[in-house]
Amino acid sequence: MIQVDRLVKIFGSVVAVDGISFGVAKGEIVGFLGPNGAGKSTTMRVLTCFIPPTGGAARVAGFDVVRESLEVRRHIGYLPENVPLYPEMRVREYIDFRAKLKGVPRKNRPQKVEYVLDRCRVRDVERKLIGTLSKGYRQRVGLAEAMVHDPEILILDEPTVGLDPIQIRETRKLIQELGEHHTILLSTHILPEVEMICERVIIIAGGRIVLTDRLDNLRTDTVIMLEVRGPQQKVRGVIETIDGVARVDTRDVQDGIAAFDIRTRNEQDLRETISQRVTQNGWTIRRLDLRRRTLEDHFIDAALGARQGEERVPVMQA
Repeated sequence: MIQVDRLVKIFGSVVAVDGISFGVAKGEIVGFLGPNGAGKSTTMRVLTCFIPPTGGAARVAGFDVVRESLEVRRHIGYLPENVPLYPEMRVREYIDFRAKLKGVPRKNRPQKVEYVLDRCRVRDVERKLIGTLSKGYRQRVGLAEAMVHDPEILILDEPTVGLDPIQIRETRKLIQELGEHHTILLSTHILPEVEMICERVIIIAGGRIVLTDRLDNLRTDTVIMLEVRGPQQKVRGVIETIDGVARVDTRDVQDGIAAFDIRTRNEQDLRETISQRVTQNGWTIRRLDLRRRTLEDHFIDAALGARQGEERVPVMQA
């Protein structure tokens, strides 16, 4: 439904999006993540035809975002971070007006308006002026407007920003329900939200994609955490010789305690072997446990790796 191929967007001397490629299949709910200034909103604005790309290509619902932008817009619903609404219009009046602009046939328009009023839970404010609504209700009105022409694809940029906890829970539930009938690309900084809603994540940093994988795969990723009273480099050298150890990352030494995050091949639990090797060398273990890595861990690693210029190979999975 969405196919991006080596997409580039440059503003003056700033490369906002630097040759990214990814796809979103029909029926997927995909989280599009990244730190501030990573290029998320710029990418979404290209996909929704608000701005043209500088290079590369993007197709949405089978249509090119440059040559067939009108067709793209007919097949998407877009909720930007700051929803552009008309505060002097009433809710029902506004949604009906937007349905006309989006080409919803006159005979179908009342039915579509009624559907989104109920689906987005704004029925109780349908006669109120938009300018009098709370932030949460305005977000819901924006989502209703994005859905009124029944698009195949929904592109949502920070849909729960500024909402209170009750409104956030209601909006998350609504997005999950919409995922049963729509393809959704969701951008947010709230990582637990992504874990509850999405099936797959794409992480962008510095204008480049640094990680993409299914959440199921990320949830099975584990790390052995070790703290030892001993010389950091010697301890690390011993651990790296253990069969099955794939990578050893060091953390800061404090009060003579060397700390390590140990990744193993095929998620092997090597704690007993590690314990034996460390104690054989006369070093004291302060901590040795197995921890499942969270989406936050992957996000921070990917973002910091990009910031430090490390070369990361994205895991490309559909």
